[in-house]
Amino acid sequence: MKAARWYGARDIRVENVKEPEVLGDKDVKIKVKWCGLCGSDLHEYLDGPIFIPADSPHPLSGEKAPIVMGHEFAGEVVETGAGVNRVQVGDRVAVEPILSCGTCKACMENKYNLCEKLGFHGLAGGGGGFSEYTVVAEHMAHSMPAELSYEQGAFVEPAAVALHAVRQSRLRAGDKAAVFGTGPIGLLVIEALKAAGAAAIYAVEVSEVRKQKAENLGAVVVDPSEADVAEKLRQLSGGGVDVAFEVTGVPKVLPQAINSTSFEGETVIVSIWENEAAIQPNTILLQERKVTGIIAYRHIYPAVMDLMKQGYFQAEQFVTQKIPLDNVVTDGFEALSKEKSQIKILVSPE
Repeated sequence: MKAARWYGARDIRVENVKEPEVLGDKDVKIKVKWCGLCGSDLHEYLDGPIFIPADSPHPLSGEKAPIVMGHEFAGEVVETGAGVNRVQVGDRVAVEPILSCGTCKACMENKYNLCEKLGFHGLAGGGGGFSEYTVVAEHMAHSMPAELSYEQGAFVEPAAVALHAVRQSRLRAGDKAAVFGTGPIGLLVIEALKAAGAAAIYAVEVSEVRKQKAENLGAVVVDPSEADVAEKLRQLSGGGVDVAFEVTGVPKVLPQAINSTSFEGETVIVSIWENEAAIQPNTILLQERKVTGIIAYRHIYPAVMDLMKQGYFQAEQFVTQKIPLDNVVTDGFEALSKEKSQIKILVSPE
């Protein structure tokens, strides 16, 4: 079958590989329909390895590079192990790609996204969504409601990141929030904030295309190139937002996000970082502010799909291009790295 495999930074190859088999009683084989190209994928392409096991096998997948990429995907169940009872052949599923050990302290507390051996199907080996077929454990396959398309199914994973970020924050209905960075995850955070009942949502962005997307979703846009963004947000919100979400991974943005919050405000770090960021701790302690980090999601796919049925996280609002797997490097990774007009690119292996 065809698959896109990561060999190194700027070295992803679409090639023929052996089609995966159902080997375990709890295995589910999926024919991939659509897979989203994620910011994490782009970071691996430009500057990896970050999550990808390059030098030694991942402790859960047992594989190292080259590995099949793609972790935001949906598809059709085509085969199951003898012990599978959660899904059946023909089911349409969205895949929750987290790999966890099940035995560490976090896993024992059912916080599997904090697993000490955390990995992701499509980043840590064991297969991925940039392929015609892949095999996952039964618990990773979530049946999709009939109302949701396969394209919508590919959005469950990034929407889960956004919804988890808002759920883990201190935000309450009626609060004011700021989102720094309106790439795909930032835009989805805006949607999650709307679902959570935020009274005002401010979006900090410089890209004209992304500013328009944020406005279309109902956010008030602030361009940091035109003003002191923290001061502007304090003015607009009447003293500072209750919660700021940092979704850029750009070092200079983190202190801006912290300084945009009110006293006792919170900054939630959603980005994966490649470099260190400097902050002045006094800006936190003198206002008794909070800084929180989140990673991925847990126990949230059903809630995401329920919200999708209500009209939130609609794929057509975010997809800017659909491409075949053969073109994933030129029209996918390269386009996403160079064109700020791109929001979300979906890839089909068919």
